[in-house]
Amino acid sequence: MSIHDTIGDFITVIRNAGLAGKDKCSYPHSNLRAGIAKILKQRGFVSDCRESDNENGFKVLEIDLKYVSGKHAIKGISRVSTPGRRSYCGYREIPSVLGGLGISIISSPKGIVDDKTARKEKLGGELLCSVW
Repeated sequence: MSIHDTIGDFITVIRNAGLAGKDKCSYPHSNLRAGIAKILKQRGFVSDCRESDNENGFKVLEIDLKYVSGKHAIKGISRVSTPGRRSYCGYREIPSVLGGLGISIISSPKGIVDDKTARKEKLGGELLCSVW
């Protein structure tokens, strides 16, 4: 049985589309990936995200990328927790990304949240990725 890191692949699709100067990218839908995309939209890293159906009738997540002065709004995005090395933290140990300029995305018992929300609501969980 092979193990695939679909969150890592999703992050890579967003990163590569931004580096290539694409207007949008799409990836197969899941609730976890939709939660990550929603946080990226709320925090201003992407213009829009929506669910749609592809030509085969499967749900996909379409993301409209955001550019500021011709440069991709996401300077860096990296996977923290991987299938081979899970990374968990309490709300007191959530790392600050670039001194607060970036965000950490966390999978908590109350769903997918960013670091600011997790600290405010005192939620810990699995560190999915960091964005700056």
